[in-house]
Amino acid sequence: MDAQVRPVISFFGENMKIVFAGTPGFSVPCLQALIACRDVDVVGVVSQPDRKSGRGMKLQPSAVKQAALDAGIDVITPERLRDNTEALAWLESKQADMLVVVAFGMILPKSWLEAVKIAAVNVHASLLPRWRGAAPIERALLAGDNQTGVCIMQMEEGLDTGGVYACRTLPIDETTTGSELWFALAPLGAQLLVETLPAIAAGLQPEPQPAEGITYAAKLSNDERVVDWSQPAASVARVVRCFSPQPGARTQAQGKWLKLIVGSVTDQRSTMAAGSVAGTDGALDIVCGDGALYRIESLQPEGKKAMSAADYLRGASLKVGDALTT
Repeated sequence: MDAQVRPVISFFGENMKIVFAGTPGFSVPCLQALIACRDVDVVGVVSQPDRKSGRGMKLQPSAVKQAALDAGIDVITPERLRDNTEALAWLESKQADMLVVVAFGMILPKSWLEAVKIAAVNVHASLLPRWRGAAPIERALLAGDNQTGVCIMQMEEGLDTGGVYACRTLPIDETTTGSELWFALAPLGAQLLVETLPAIAAGLQPEPQPAEGITYAAKLSNDERVVDWSQPAASVARVVRCFSPQPGARTQAQGKWLKLIVGSVTDQRSTMAAGSVAGTDGALDIVCGDGALYRIESLQPEGKKAMSAADYLRGASLKVGDALTT
């Protein structure tokens, strides 16, 4: 457990039984925080089924499943929850006080929400009602938001529509990457979760979400990783930061893919066409749709390791006036 995550002090003399539902690495700090809490028993974990990944495309457990197995916790990985009587019976057998959900990736049916004694709660990585849905961290970055955060919310059948118990904000500046937000929000959510659970158990009621300011964080597509040089330089910079370092924003140079890792908007401008190479002196300057230059500082050529733009240019034949394409 992260050193900053403090355990729950008391659940009124007897252990709170919790079933946890989550899948990716983002969920693990919350699970570990609950495991580390005195007075809390994580009696079961639900995660998505093993998926093929890695160079050999072998079946691999989710990060949450692996963490649960390491802790000796009973874990199930159903393909679906709706109309799954076996999975529901498993949940009911746990006689859980609370269901805690963090980036699980499946819609929970009403029967699951009603199968616990106190509440089903969700740790959501945005400042609700902004960015309900699947990709709140990335959508906040792509939209140019200057802040994001985490909310502890009551689960309903709707998509992230439940009332909010507590929230905490985190600033976003012009250098923040998607990876940095991920690593900041995950422990922040864990900390807020263990701070808020005692109040929920004591009867804290959630505040309804306002009707204004609702946005939806649609699932990301691979096409969104491809840089559109006709966009303003600030938009290009947000795309690169959003996907840095993995899976990486992409563009093409001389028919081969380049993954863009680090770059910045310069104070220079050009009248050349969008996507044109405007400079190759130690970095790779590209003209954007508003005439501003985006400077690529580090990248990864197709089939090679990541490197500085300067190292790449020493082996490439790019010259001023050449074009990067999508």
